[in-house]
Amino acid sequence: MQTDMRPYIQCQDLFKIYKRAELEVVVLRGLDLEAPAGEFLGIVGASGSGKTTLLNILAGLDTPSAGQVRVGERDLLDMTEEERTEYRRKEVGFVWQSPSRNLLGYLTAQENVEMPMAVLGVSASQRRERARELLGILGLEEKGRRLPSQLSGGEQQRVAIATALANNPPLLLADEPTGELDTRTADNVLEWLQRLCKTLGITVVVVTHYGGISRYADRVVHMRDGRIESETVVEASYQQQGVTTREEYLVVDRGGRLQLPQDSLDKLGLEGRAQMEEHQEGILLKLPSRRRR
Repeated sequence: MQTDMRPYIQCQDLFKIYKRAELEVVVLRGLDLEAPAGEFLGIVGASGSGKTTLLNILAGLDTPSAGQVRVGERDLLDMTEEERTEYRRKEVGFVWQSPSRNLLGYLTAQENVEMPMAVLGVSASQRRERARELLGILGLEEKGRRLPSQLSGGEQQRVAIATALANNPPLLLADEPTGELDTRTADNVLEWLQRLCKTLGITVVVVTHYGGISRYADRVVHMRDGRIESETVVEASYQQQGVTTREEYLVVDRGGRLQLPQDSLDKLGLEGRAQMEEHQEGILLKLPSRRRR
């Protein structure tokens, strides 16, 4: 439980650089991101935008090259390998795109959910009770004795979610959990994630290409070139009245950087320099005068 006013997830000026032979590939470029506890956050963007790298950093599977990143009370840059392993086992659950990476094919659904608890030394009776509870919450109470191969794709992903939640982590991360599912099944999985976020009070972060995420997430951030370009947010006042209204905003990071949408840049032919004027209503960007030949 948070004891101060800090966001549950806090990334400041985050950089990630991969070195390949003589080349340096910059994947995250001074990214800023905050998320409160209990939020369902979607992260979308084209391939190469840095969204999966960000998710791996939050999971403790990768470390940034520079910047700051905190999850709850954890400073992810100031952890020993032992602390990092403990964090991954107890404080974060991870769901991969492919069910084969989430589940062991020779174990039943019940046994797969029990496995993370067995690693921590939880007693057999407690493991069974917790596994049955999670499978029941996810509508799979009758499927506990089935192998993954005997389940549909959507059911496999729900078992994967139950397995990720076995040790009761406050954070659930999912990397393209709907990538191998049809639209109807994808919506079903996202609906279950939304329910879990609200009923269990956990924080859920989903990286996806699926545009339908906006119907389920509290907020969707759009990444481009290693930074947050814009956010789509549910307006709380309308949400309380049972009306879903979403507004999209451009994001100005802590360094004062603002990314304009690529289609706007293409339409305006804006590159290089621009002039800014302050007005009572806001800020006006002006294209420089084009010289005629």
